Amino acid sequence: MYNTYFRPGARSGERPAETTAANGNKAGGAAAAGGGGGAGRGGGGPTTVNGFIVVAQSLKEEVVSSGTLLPNEQVDVYPEISARITQLNIQEGQPVAKGALLVKLFDADLRAQLEKLRAQEENARRTEERNKQLLERGGISQQEYDIVTTNLRSTRADIDLVKANLQRTEIRAPFSGVIGLRNVSQGAFVTPNTLIARLQQISSLKLDFSIPERYSSSVQPGSAVSFLIDGSNQPGQGAVYAIEPGVEQETRNLRIRARVNNTSARLRPGTFARVTLVIQNERSLVVPTQAVIPQTRTRQVIVIKNGKAEFRDVQTGLRTASAIQILSGVQAGDTVATTGLLFLKPDAPVKVARVITLTGANASASANTNKVASR
Repeated sequence: MYNTYFRPGARSGERPAETTAANGNKAGGAAAAGGGGGAGRGGGGPTTVNGFIVVAQSLKEEVVSSGTLLPNEQVDVYPEISARITQLNIQEGQPVAKGALLVKLFDADLRAQLEKLRAQEENARRTEERNKQLLERGGISQQEYDIVTTNLRSTRADIDLVKANLQRTEIRAPFSGVIGLRNVSQGAFVTPNTLIARLQQISSLKLDFSIPERYSSSVQPGSAVSFLIDGSNQPGQGAVYAIEPGVEQETRNLRIRARVNNTSARLRPGTFARVTLVIQNERSLVVPTQAVIPQTRTRQVIVIKNGKAEFRDVQTGLRTASAIQILSGVQAGDTVATTGLLFLKPDAPVKVARVITLTGANASASANTNKVASR
């Protein structure tokens, strides 16, 4: 696999031509090409390489997606009946409490109708009491008494109907929130198609986003998410609380909804957010990317053991710009070669000149982060 190539026409016994060093220094050119010493090429000595001690590092896989911030609750305020506005209690952009009266519509005709029905109900009640006494004495038949009681119940039902219509003349806040800009004025005549204002609850927000379906088994309620919005470098935090049961057929993505605390009112509904969801966060064995040798059917690393090169097949996992997760093939504490790989052969003598490590920010931040863009 790592044979030395001879120039065409070389005579028997002639050493291979070195083409990597322009100054004619053959040994120095070989060392520069391989990243290690050139002692193992023609002189029979050990090849000098850099090594990396395999250790467990914190690995995390993240999915980056586009999301939208939504209000926790939202309602467009419409009247239920056609009438004139007699009272308008909307302070635009101000918080309102649940049950607060926002709009009062004209109701004088309904109140007059209610007073009329109450008088009829009082008369029907007295008639029912007198006929009940007559029924007990045998003065009237049961049928005549039933007619009286039916009239009483009918009048009371009419009263309930008018009361319900009176409630429709009062538009109250269904929940605590912030009222938006109003579209009507005092004295305006409104219909059920007239949008008065919009009420939103923004003390907490919903964050909607989607991820590819292959990650569906890795997300569950309680999973943490972080996000950034335009115009702010301060990341926000949230937690998944709801997952769509099915995958969207058009995009093959899974819709997810997270809860975001917004007590400071820093975030606004409708804002675009760049969402980062941690799919996997665990400690695992890693090696530098340059230590892995790709093969046709597998991947290999060169383990330096007892001063000799040992080629091992490995199974890899997450891959970043500088590190690769190793699932099997090596153990913690093994030393793998990171330079001079082209000059090493199985059981060849090896000398480790320098040991490198992945520590600090390289291990916990960029080196161990695999970001996958959502489709």
